[in-house]
Amino acid sequence: MKRFPLPLLLALVLPCAPALANEGISKVNGSIHAESGQVYGDLDTVNGGINVDAAAVTGDIETVNGGIRIGDNARTGGVSTVNGSVRIGREVIAAGDVETVNGSIFIDRSSQVEGELQTVNGSIGLVEARLDGSIETVNGDITVGVGSQVNGGIRVKKPSFSLSLTPGRKPRVIVGPNAVVNGSLVFDRDVSLYVHRSARIGPVSGAQAQPFDTDAAPQD
Repeated sequence: MKRFPLPLLLALVLPCAPALANEGISKVNGSIHAESGQVYGDLDTVNGGINVDAAAVTGDIETVNGGIRIGDNARTGGVSTVNGSVRIGREVIAAGDVETVNGSIFIDRSSQVEGELQTVNGSIGLVEARLDGSIETVNGDITVGVGSQVNGGIRVKKPSFSLSLTPGRKPRVIVGPNAVVNGSLVFDRDVSLYVHRSARIGPVSGAQAQPFDTDAAPQD
């Protein structure tokens, strides 16, 4: 049997092998940029923001001090930050929870989150988006915007402690036109709850729903 030199074999085989996905990116200090159309593993940093371009594919995304932005048509795993906001563009699929402690979360049209949305101090908003899990917050406003669907219910938890001697502002919870919230809406603290007449919601505990039929909810 004729034997081919190793360099020649590699030259013949490697061009036929499938392109390998990019590895994950991990940092302590510095931002991370995932480029459009590329495939990555997990992205994580401690001090820095994370920006995922349109149509990029990533694993889990995590930072401590920094915001996270995900472009249209991207595919990701779970998304998490502590001090920063999360903004997810259109037609994104996030295969996990989306959470922050101090920051807002916004999910744009035709996007789907396959886990839960969680924040402590920050607003949560969806527009024509789908959430497979629940929404949970302590001090933030919640807007389940026009045409959105939340399958796991809503909970606003009572703060574990307060350093203020005066009562804080009540969170606003809005379920907009043609929105659907399956599951219970549970409020462990005072909130202002507004539900559009065209919306559908599950049972409510701890608040009285105020119906409205205008494009925007009434002001408190």
